[in-house]
Amino acid sequence: MSEKLCVFPGSFDPVTIGHLDLIERASRLYDEVVVAVLHNPAKQGRFTVEKRMELLAKACAHVPNVSFDHFEGLLVDYMNARNARVVLRGLRTARDFETECQMAQFNLQMAPGVETLFLAAKPEHTHISSSAVREIGMFGGDVSPYVPASIAQEVARLLKPQPKR
Repeated sequence: MSEKLCVFPGSFDPVTIGHLDLIERASRLYDEVVVAVLHNPAKQGRFTVEKRMELLAKACAHVPNVSFDHFEGLLVDYMNARNARVVLRGLRTARDFETECQMAQFNLQMAPGVETLFLAAKPEHTHISSSAVREIGMFGGDVSPYVPASIAQEVARLLKPQPKR
């Protein structure tokens, strides 16, 4: 298993500046960072997995050691298939810690070689979530402070409410 690789799983629906900060920071710690978009068939995402991966690639174009993939099912199965040992998770709040710690313990029990690395969000990003960005955009608000500049116009256009006919 590679210790030079970390996997950052998530929905990234859409990618935010908080996600981008974690990706950039992880890219300085690991030789390779795989951003793995989770496709959860039980949830209807706002963007397709393909669109999320496209937006991530645009937002991370300046980070050379980042690649993108997608998966569904258990993260530990994906980690084993990639021969990866480190999962990256960001923490914004105490609630995130409780949820992420519980998931890390399940993952460690199911795949004893897989460890979770928690990175604390920068204070200026702790209030930002993909769901909040979606809601702001769907009501016509300005999403540009919350998403990477390279994709802000596209995300705003994609989230913009469509006129009813």
